[in-house]
Amino acid sequence: MLLTLAGGWAGLSAVASFATRTERALFSSARARLVSSVHAVLATGSGIVIIRSCDDVITGRHWLAREYVWFLIPYMIYDSYAMYLCDWCRTRDQNRGPSLTLRNFLSRNRLMITHHAVILFVLVPVAQSLRGDLGDFFVGCIFMAELSTPFVSLGRVLIQLKQQHTLLYKVNGILTLATFFCCRILLFPFMYWSYGRQQGLSLLQVPFSIPFYCNMANAFLIAPQLYWFCLLCRKAVRLFDTPQAKKDG
Repeated sequence: MLLTLAGGWAGLSAVASFATRTERALFSSARARLVSSVHAVLATGSGIVIIRSCDDVITGRHWLAREYVWFLIPYMIYDSYAMYLCDWCRTRDQNRGPSLTLRNFLSRNRLMITHHAVILFVLVPVAQSLRGDLGDFFVGCIFMAELSTPFVSLGRVLIQLKQQHTLLYKVNGILTLATFFCCRILLFPFMYWSYGRQQGLSLLQVPFSIPFYCNMANAFLIAPQLYWFCLLCRKAVRLFDTPQAKKDG
């Protein structure tokens, strides 16, 4: 009798411990997503202000183009740590050592970690010193790329809450695709077009009238955006595929 009670108590304790870990992981993820969304709203707002304030796309100036970058640095560090913390909460019951957990985290999130590292060690120095007093307009455009982040974050939270079947998830998916395409893909043709309009050039003439390294930098920036957009489109096809949706349900 005592052994049965002890076994039952141990089972209940294990279930409670698992539930606690799951809730903790969900809470950590939701908190990180909320911080990301707040940052995205601030970055997008700053980008709009900068773009509207720069009459000249080359020499136009606005103080937010430099000052907001100082806010961006601690956010990127926090976001990297938050991703690791969420991953650790999900896998802590697998009895992995710290080094193995870190290696698995870096392996699963190598593209995002690379994205954060490039921002910290390449884009920040360029934005703060290497570009001199030129290009605040384009910095504002880059800030605008964060507009899709709140929708991406909400989608991740809904997935963790097992709400993929809801109308909210589908509407949010459409908004994610629309904002991502407009602010992370069309953003680059928009920057070329803005420069061409000021210089009296057509969109097709702009790549041949600017330094080669500018084209290479833009290609380097848009490449991961195209990859992530393809992943989003693939998920959207599965989401709105009726047989697959019924199977998932």
